[in-house]
Formats: sequence, structure tokens, C-alpha cells
Amino acid sequence: MEGHHPATSAEIAVDTARRPVVDLTDELEEFCRGRGDGLVNVFAPHATAGLALIETGSGSESDLVDLLEGLVPRDDRYRHRHGSPGHGADHVLPALVSPSLVVPVGAGRPHLGTWQRLVLVDLNADNPHRRVRFTYLGC
Repeated sequence: MEGHHPATSAEIAVDTARRPVVDLTDELEEFCRGRGDGLVNVFAPHATAGLALIETGSGSESDLVDLLEGLVPRDDRYRHRHGSPGHGADHVLPALVSPSLVVPVGAGRPHLGTWQRLVLVDLNADNPHRRVRFTYLGC
């Protein structure tokens, strides 16, 4: 079909046991390498994790964690109560940090701003084994 550009996808495993904010920019760049102009959708298929574009290496990761823990404290206020104490907070996190986002791609490179990095945000200590799916749609 003329003008038809099929989607291509890849899934990566991410371990969040050592840190709640994991930079995935290198993996995103590798996935986009060799592709043309288009869009890449990034999706975390989890009820307790999300994706964000932030500056890293400057303390922003810790600032983000502190902000989220202030907005959704880990205590017994939640109706969702299975898992570790305060686990209900993990289940409202994706309402604040979306589990998906879209990044434009040009000439095989994600068009991120100068300081933007793609990160997975996961404050849920009960499950550090995560997956993230990249799906590229060419123009």
C-alpha cells in the first residue's frame, strides 16, 4: 500500500530496585537509530509506574521523588491496601506521571530538548521488574 508505514516495536526490561527514576534516553536513542522521520510512542504497561521527560544528573530525579512523595504520601489513607504499607500511593502515581508519551523522531534521532531525558518513574518497591515498550511510526 503506497504511503503505508508499518509500526515497529521493541520492549526493554528495566530494573528499578536500586533507584526509583531510571534514565532510558540511551535505549530510546538506540531504538530510533536508523529510522527516518516519525513518532515514537513510549509505554510502560504497569499500574504503578510512569514516564517523564526531565533533566537528569542535576538533582531533578530526587526532587521529582520528593515532590511525588509529598503529593501522594505513603501512609494508610488509601482504600487500595494490598502490598507494602502505603502501596495505594503507587496506584495513583500514573494519574500524575503518565504511563505513556510520544516523542518526535527526525533522521533517526529523538527530537528531545537540550536537557530533556526520558525516565521511568517507579516508587513501588514491591515490584522492581519493569518493561517499557517503544513503538515507532514513520511518516
